[in-house]
Amino acid sequence: MIWRLFGEKESTHAQMHTLEAMMAALIMIGVIVFAVEATSLTPLTSSTANAHIEAQLQTMGQDMLNVLSYTSSGQDSALKNDVKNWNGTEFVWNGTEYRSTDSSNTTLVNSSLADIFSFIAIPRGIAHNVHFTWTNDDGVTISRSYIYNGDPSDNAVIVSKKILLSDPDIGNTSSFMVNTGIPDADNTSDFYNIVNVKMTLWRM
Repeated sequence: MIWRLFGEKESTHAQMHTLEAMMAALIMIGVIVFAVEATSLTPLTSSTANAHIEAQLQTMGQDMLNVLSYTSSGQDSALKNDVKNWNGTEFVWNGTEYRSTDSSNTTLVNSSLADIFSFIAIPRGIAHNVHFTWTNDDGVTISRSYIYNGDPSDNAVIVSKKILLSDPDIGNTSSFMVNTGIPDADNTSDFYNIVNVKMTLWRM
């Protein structure tokens, strides 16, 4: 009976952590939406147009990454899960959903990046690319597209967030490396690699 009560207590505690994380993420997304709605992305004077738009896109992009990077105790962030779940496929927004650019023509699902773009960026006419960047065994920086929607404009902004991956995070490291190209940077420890999630935003 004691062990049963202890297990129920632990389960309730874990559920509370999950609920707190969800509520915090919703509040932060609400703040982003409020900030975007409160200030128009179209400035009134042409002399400050580019700087005005770039500053707002920079803030919006960083806020989105901060929301996705939030994590409660003992849980991975939504952004880290996107990296962990990636299989190397590139996706593009086709007007209604994110579709792969390869022959499989699959839909991007269970992606927090895709969800937040659909909720915040797309309705406001903000184009976006996402690249995952890492260092290979030769010390060379490699970058591959996760979401690609064309070449950005001259006034595009770039924001980024680094994600630390460990062997336990990945699970099957051999399969992950084959699918994504991201290598295990240290075979003698649980450290796997650091992935820089780079988000590019611009007005369409």
